[in-house]
Amino acid sequence: MSLDVSPKLLAEAEAGDIREEDFVDTVRTSLPYAYDLIASLSAELRGGTAEFTDNQTPPATEQERGQLLRALASDAIRGSLERHFGVTLAFMNCHRVAAFRPGARDGETYARFTSTRAQVLNQSAELRDC
Repeated sequence: MSLDVSPKLLAEAEAGDIREEDFVDTVRTSLPYAYDLIASLSAELRGGTAEFTDNQTPPATEQERGQLLRALASDAIRGSLERHFGVTLAFMNCHRVAAFRPGARDGETYARFTSTRAQVLNQSAELRDC
């Protein structure tokens, strides 16, 4: 799934830099499941005291799964969403997205969540072909 880029934003990109807000809006409209999930996790994180919030529920459709993979596999999209929501994102398996507080990449909890051990422990037969 590609982003649905407006002719106006494409022309701006061809002429030079674009506003990140415009890019994030394109992500929001092109990948609504991924955007809404990250928005929800970010709001939950801001509203609590936990070091991170995460989603462990698989997407209902393959289209939603594709949106999530597209958003988190792209450095530009992922970075823009992190800046927009003020979080650090981590991703495991095909759907487990976690939102951490800014600066978490240097912390023990983030390191544990993104470790090879955690990846191995979070495997299941149901997720093998996701």
